[in-house]
Amino acid sequence: MIGGLAGCLGGSDGTGDTPSQATAPFEHPGTLDTAFATNGAFPTDDDPADGYPPAFSDPPAAPDVDAGSFETIDVNGETVSLAPIDVVIRWYHRGEARFVDARGLDQYEVAHVYGAVLSTAQADSAGGAIAGWDPTDRVITYCGCPHHLSSIRAAGLQKAGFERVYALDEGFLAWARDRGYPMAGTQWVGESETVQAAWTVDGSVDPAHAGEYAWAIAGERYEAAPIDDEGRYAIHVGFPDVTERTRVTIRTPAYTVTRPLGELAAGSVNRA
Repeated sequence: MIGGLAGCLGGSDGTGDTPSQATAPFEHPGTLDTAFATNGAFPTDDDPADGYPPAFSDPPAAPDVDAGSFETIDVNGETVSLAPIDVVIRWYHRGEARFVDARGLDQYEVAHVYGAVLSTAQADSAGGAIAGWDPTDRVITYCGCPHHLSSIRAAGLQKAGFERVYALDEGFLAWARDRGYPMAGTQWVGESETVQAAWTVDGSVDPAHAGEYAWAIAGERYEAAPIDDEGRYAIHVGFPDVTERTRVTIRTPAYTVTRPLGELAAGSVNRA
């Protein structure tokens, strides 16, 4: 069994600036010198670079759903559709979608949707297409928070011309912890330790920044949350191996603050 399910983790650009992708355009088991296990006896994934799950026997019936009815959110100038997990798992078992992990390399290695590739979310939905993928194919992006980073990455794919992109509405925690759906990774963490209690950092900026993002950064890990029409944001920090003393940077379009996580979560962040 494998696991490691806490949060939306990623890499920063190493300068303390807004996070950006620190790895190659995308990574997958075929590019990584890592031994992966699965949480079940699943078929072999013969092409780990394609983002498709392996071919399962006895796939379920196609979901009877109109994708145009999915809830949508506006992200960086794009309207991103949120696909429900009950629909996505049918697409998965039928091999009818590519899967993209929008988190960071460390978290992808610990646990990811079996068959998914890594293509980390970047600020302003930069990052563009995934080389060699047909932009008419259905693509599912996911993260753990549950769809902040995945919607940012989905918007980037749409900007690059992809036509059928969906962010997994409930996120990877629902896939892994709540449903036990197919995963691959390097380790299993006992249930009591799998998902650490998420800290919430609330803050505010000038409402002129509505629609932009606030980021929480701790070393090579980050999470993001949108700024609402009143200038408020709430970042759910589910990083593993952090305590109230861990120094975390909150970066917004208006200011940057670095303080112990317990202090950040104790009040409202509104200035440097």
